[in-house]
Amino acid sequence: MFALPETLTAGFHASEPRFGPVIQDTLPRAGFDRAEAEITTWSGYHQTPLTDLPGYARSLGLGAIHYKDEGQRFGLGSFKALGGAYAVLRVIQRTISGREGRTVGVNEILNGDYAQQISNMTMTSATDGNHGRSVAWGAQRLGAKCRIYIHSGVSPFRANALRALGADVIRIDGDYDATVAQTRVDAEEHGWMIVSDTSWPGYTQPPVDVMAGYGVMAREILRELAEPPTHVFLQGGVGGLAAAVIAVFHQEWGANAPRSIIVEPDLAPCLFASSKANAMTPVKIQEESLMAGLSCGEPSQLAWAILSQTVHGFMTIPEHLVAPTVRLLSQGCNGDPGIEAGESAVAGLIGLSCGALDRHLRNALRLDTQSRVLVIGSEGITDPEVFSAIMSGEI
Repeated sequence: MFALPETLTAGFHASEPRFGPVIQDTLPRAGFDRAEAEITTWSGYHQTPLTDLPGYARSLGLGAIHYKDEGQRFGLGSFKALGGAYAVLRVIQRTISGREGRTVGVNEILNGDYAQQISNMTMTSATDGNHGRSVAWGAQRLGAKCRIYIHSGVSPFRANALRALGADVIRIDGDYDATVAQTRVDAEEHGWMIVSDTSWPGYTQPPVDVMAGYGVMAREILRELAEPPTHVFLQGGVGGLAAAVIAVFHQEWGANAPRSIIVEPDLAPCLFASSKANAMTPVKIQEESLMAGLSCGEPSQLAWAILSQTVHGFMTIPEHLVAPTVRLLSQGCNGDPGIEAGESAVAGLIGLSCGALDRHLRNALRLDTQSRVLVIGSEGITDPEVFSAIMSGEI
């Protein structure tokens, strides 16, 4: 694996799940059903691969590693394609239904019955790249305008990818959380519709729709596996991905659902800090993580409501392991197929590696030779320039 096992250091905070009614109250099964019924009809939909990595598993002394590869999702390069675009559709549907005084069907929107109204709507969101790409794609599909806010650390390639989908891109100083704040100010001033993957007091429905879209990915996984995995290592960020996956797994598998571990950059540990404080806790981003999609300083309120009651442990991982893990995955470990992945995709693998190769962490995480572990490869190559620099050793 890595040259020096002692460099595989990670922070860990154990949590005791309570599994109250919060999952069903926040992300009901009906919402996942509705999202799946819609998204699976979209042109270009196909189930993304769930790849076994037996060589990687052997190197960590585990029974199996299952890697869900989201790199080709709708040609947008990440699982986020499922959430933002679906939420755009739902925002438009609710808005037009309110104006018409009746429930307007999705088919009426897709048929172009309200094209004129939609052309005057503006969708907006903050992003590190992937969520904004999904929102822009969703707006473009339906004929709405789109304005996406990015922070100073978002790469030029990712900004141009947003523009290629028809979005006006506004770059501001500060970090991701600053872009969220500016989006809220400008949307209120101009009457734009926010389609965010994070929630705050008084703003909840679009993030619920986003997480419902992510449920399509989770349901693909559970239908492909012959039995539940023993563990799932999930990227942190604002928490939406993890909350959606955990919700789907518990609705389907109940007490047999896997032990869930949240993994974050040690530069952006807002969920880790929240767990330690036993309350939603923002952190100040002093330096942006290479894992751009996970460089978030404040949890989503809705996601935290689920994670605070369902997660078995929270981990933080060091930056110096990101590039080597991207290279290792691309080259294939011990005969595994090579998988080209973006920086945020490898967070779960890094957390798993740190946990499996540290005796104390391995015991705390209950990992052994029989463990069957799921990780989410949340993105493919979403910035070819960054990927090239990683593969050449420049990063």
